[in-house]
Amino acid sequence: MDERELELIATHSDTDAELAALYDEHVAFGKLIDKLESKPYLNATEENEVRELKKKKLAGKTRIQSILNKYRTAEAN
Repeated sequence: MDERELELIATHSDTDAELAALYDEHVAFGKLIDKLESKPYLNATEENEVRELKKKKLAGKTRIQSILNKYRTAEAN
C-alpha cells in the first residue's frame, strides 16, 4: 500500500472498525506468509497454506481498497 492509503487508514481506522480489522488482518497475513516463505523448504501442506493466505490477504486488500475509495470520494466532494 502506498503512503496515501496508509494515511487514510490511520485517519479513519479509529472510527471505522471494519477498516481497522481488515488492515490488522492484512498485516497479520503478510507476517505469516513471510514466516512460511522464509523456510528453506515448504511441504505440500505449507505450500497450500501460503496459497490460501495470499488469497485471503488479496481479498482483504480488495475490501480495504473499496472502503478507502469511499473515503476518497467523500474527501473530493
